[in-house]
Amino acid sequence: MLEIRPNCEWCNKDLPADAVDAMICTYECTFCKDCVETHLHNVCPNCGGGFCPRPIRPATARRPGISRQHQPASDKRVSLKYDRESALRFCHGVRHIPPRDR
Repeated sequence: MLEIRPNCEWCNKDLPADAVDAMICTYECTFCKDCVETHLHNVCPNCGGGFCPRPIRPATARRPGISRQHQPASDKRVSLKYDRESALRFCHGVRHIPPRDR
């Protein structure tokens, strides 16, 4: 089950569980859409993969026990694993490679 992390690892913007601008990589590194497009160019600075929109966990339990009330989003804020300069160099170096080929 996804953690649904609460913030962008780049700019620290709040990304609540219902945020439509939250993006994740395959390891669930979480960034806002603006940072993914403007700074990272669809390259996760942690793993090198691409991003997709983070799913929104249902607020209402339309099936018993399945909702944010029963499986709340994480409240643990996550920071970028690398310094920004090296992260940008990394992203710049692989952004021309399609995510499926990285």
